Amino acid sequence: MAKVLDKGITENGKGYAGVTWNILGQIYYPKAVCDSSFAFETNSAPGQFVPVHIHPTQDEFILVQEGELDLKLDGVWSKARAGDLVRMPRGIPHGYFNKSDKPARALFWVSPAGRLEDLFHALHDLQDIPRVIELSAQHDVDFLPPEANE
Repeated sequence: MAKVLDKGITENGKGYAGVTWNILGQIYYPKAVCDSSFAFETNSAPGQFVPVHIHPTQDEFILVQEGELDLKLDGVWSKARAGDLVRMPRGIPHGYFNKSDKPARALFWVSPAGRLEDLFHALHDLQDIPRVIELSAQHDVDFLPPEANE
């Protein structure tokens, strides 16, 4: 069944339909969900990151709202600060890292939505890294070997 965009406002600091996810210690809030797009907020403490990975079927964007994120995008390091928009086309390896001493908050979205919302439900409170990688691959998110993060 098609998932259409529900009109309305998702309040700051809250998730759509009251949902909050703990993804390996980072707090994620879904903001909007439909077939064509999925938006979510991430809150990353200093030192937290998402390793380099690929979305083969989704374009992804990051609007940094607070703090800064170091990004590895297609093998090149760069820094995104509050107000910056990061564009990550499908099939391009990317990862984000909070290497600063301050928290970072960002709005991410992917298009089309694909299976990312289902993946976040599956990853909520999961601490088993091999299982995280396995579930991610089953939901069209492919992590690269650890040396890709260097």
